[in-house]
Amino acid sequence: MFLPESKTTRYEAFDRPLFEAKVKTLCADCKVLYFNADQDAAKQQQQVEAALTQGANALVLDAVDASAVASLVNQAKRAKVPVIAYDRLISGITYDYYVSFNNVRVGEMQGQALLDALGKNGTTDKGQIVMINGSPTDPSSADYKTGAHNVLDGKVKIGREFDTPDWSPDKAQQEMEQAITALGRDTVTGVLSANDGMAGGAIAAIKRAGYAKLPPITGQDAELAAVQRILTGEQYMTIYLDIRSEAEKAAELAVAVVQKQTPQAPTQVDNKTGQIPSFLLDPIAVTADKVKDTIVKDGFYQAADICTAPVKAACDREGIK
Repeated sequence: MFLPESKTTRYEAFDRPLFEAKVKTLCADCKVLYFNADQDAAKQQQQVEAALTQGANALVLDAVDASAVASLVNQAKRAKVPVIAYDRLISGITYDYYVSFNNVRVGEMQGQALLDALGKNGTTDKGQIVMINGSPTDPSSADYKTGAHNVLDGKVKIGREFDTPDWSPDKAQQEMEQAITALGRDTVTGVLSANDGMAGGAIAAIKRAGYAKLPPITGQDAELAAVQRILTGEQYMTIYLDIRSEAEKAAELAVAVVQKQTPQAPTQVDNKTGQIPSFLLDPIAVTADKVKDTIVKDGFYQAADICTAPVKAACDREGIK
């Protein structure tokens, strides 16, 4: 299994252990070779080549740069090693399977949530919003952006929009500072952030700018800090991705292809080279009133993890115990 980076909490905390545990359950004799590229495409190339040299029988690849790994997939194909694109759609070549979420739908949910929040605040037609999109090397970012624009275009004024290298919270903070300086503090009425880490960066910039009340801010990944921010009112929402289902589906496919099985995929996704057999999972929009019946109910986090002293009153209000 190849994961792209460790700045985003989910990969080391959830994707890796959930995948490894499911493989062990399905195939006690199977060995998982694990690599994290730390957002370095060259490092990931070396890791894939090393795994093939070590005799890997299947690759589960979450590419750092999904538009630049076709040559790696081709190496695997020549060695008759099945490839499963995980979370990010690889382009430029066909391969065996793609496992992810409906990424355009993620962006649409974020955009709709922001519109809902602006409507509650009476600011839909006042001021401007800032869009902080994900890494330009991640094709999922383009899908999130497309989905958000599907909902937002023509309904709000987008004052500034950024594509954020490496999904970096620090860069997102700098982008937000630039937007506030350019547009004026009182003009920015909402922020479409593509994930929670960048939302944290944007919030830091907004606080530094001295806002009396934070504008609504979106996110994704249900990071623990973001869930706490949502409960205390600093962040409006997150997209909860059932990473367990994604990781376990990838593990099931990996074990199946190693055992020379060819599971039937329910849909196909066009990667501009061919139709890739795909398993696309549904995202879930989570605001403060939904945390209990989604994230806590599923055991993604325990109530004790969320409800630290600064968050306890908010947890009590939402019935999280």
